[in-house]
Amino acid sequence: MKLLTVPAATGLQWVRMGVRTFLKQPLAMAGLFFMFMAAVSVLSMLPFLGAAISALLTPAINLGLMSATREAEAGRFPMPTQLLTAFRGGPVRTRGMITLGGLYGLCLLVILLLVGVLDSAMSPQVDTAAMTQEQAMQAMLSSPALWIGMLLMMPLQVLFWHAPALLFWHGVTPVKSLFFSALAAWTNKGALMLFLCGWLVVFSLLGVLMSVFRMLLGGSEASSAIMYPAVLLVVSMFFTSIWFSFRDSFSETEQPTD
Repeated sequence: MKLLTVPAATGLQWVRMGVRTFLKQPLAMAGLFFMFMAAVSVLSMLPFLGAAISALLTPAINLGLMSATREAEAGRFPMPTQLLTAFRGGPVRTRGMITLGGLYGLCLLVILLLVGVLDSAMSPQVDTAAMTQEQAMQAMLSSPALWIGMLLMMPLQVLFWHAPALLFWHGVTPVKSLFFSALAAWTNKGALMLFLCGWLVVFSLLGVLMSVFRMLLGGSEASSAIMYPAVLLVVSMFFTSIWFSFRDSFSETEQPTD
């Protein structure tokens, strides 16, 4: 494994390649992402345990989506079993992926606890039940704890951005995979920033289009019914593009196999 340095403009190429690859196999890539979201929704019904399992499986699912993207890029139809790629590399890699998921869950728990403490200390107590949906949203967005939590999530995502792929395809230990993931993000910070900015523009344009569409329909329920699937489709495109940020950041002596 060798860390590669890419030009900043490569970040926009990752966005384009993610969209292009998604459009090669739209039903498969969207279907896999919807399966992931459905599993998270089912797990969320379990108090506490569901959230813990979701966090534990997050690195493995991210790897599965990257593996599916690799299949789609090669012109093959990604099967649902791609989501289980992380658990098909033998006991060592399986234990490593579970360890990685445990570390992710622990870090996420610390952030959530900190945000909860800050929210209690910094935000005024309000009766959200008496608010309209718009007022409740404004109150949430004005909470300092929310923005602090989002800032804390950024280094967490950097640590785990490449870690699952490094562990599975390069045999890097969980702790070292976090280090090399952060190192790769720092080395190619220009490309990664443009990549994230590119997707921010895409989501902003989607928001504008949805607002216009909602006005044309007079704010009917039909607009809401279309908005949610549209957002999920664009999010699945985003996850499709993550594979390319990993592929171009590390060289390999041989083609990775599942």
